[in-house]
Amino acid sequence: MDERKRDSMIAYLRHRMEEFGIKPEDLAAVLASEPAAQKAGRYRSATGDSWDGQGEMPQWLKQAISAGQSIDHFELSAAPAPAPQPKKRVDWQNDPFAGSPLARSNNR
Repeated sequence: MDERKRDSMIAYLRHRMEEFGIKPEDLAAVLASEPAAQKAGRYRSATGDSWDGQGEMPQWLKQAISAGQSIDHFELSAAPAPAPQPKKRVDWQNDPFAGSPLARSNNR
């Protein structure tokens, strides 16, 4: 959907919500309580395709496995992935070799 259509749809929905007295909080509460919204897939691809493990295996997963990828790679964990730690910054102000021939050496 292009941006113009999206903006038009948002305006329409806001108008209709106002017309019926629906607040965004009401809508959010209903969406959060729906079982379909809570149903998560067991496997997910990098492009967002998912499969709950029931029924026939989807084509995207069959192709990945036949290409040598493990099915475990696509399995969703129950716990969220840990947040990446920020890289430690190096303080070059106190570097004893700054400006010396040793610091400019190309022998690495």
